Amino acid sequence: MSRPLDVLTAALNKKVILKVRGHREIRGILRSYDPHLNLYLEDAEMIYPPKEETNEEAVTESLGNIILRGDNVILISPP
Repeated sequence: MSRPLDVLTAALNKKVILKVRGHREIRGILRSYDPHLNLYLEDAEMIYPPKEETNEEAVTESLGNIILRGDNVILISPP
């Protein structure tokens, strides 16, 4: 049986999608993490979903390399 952090270990050096506080999503390559779920992401980008009343596409904003504090993370979607 695997432990929850084993899933993160398997996701290292792969692209992940994170849901964070404030109804935001961040996508990037997971390079490392610690037991507090602080994450280091490379080539990170913020994803702004389209508004329901418009037919626009999602907009992304490049963030570069970031360290994301673990208490902001709500969900991690591994590859």
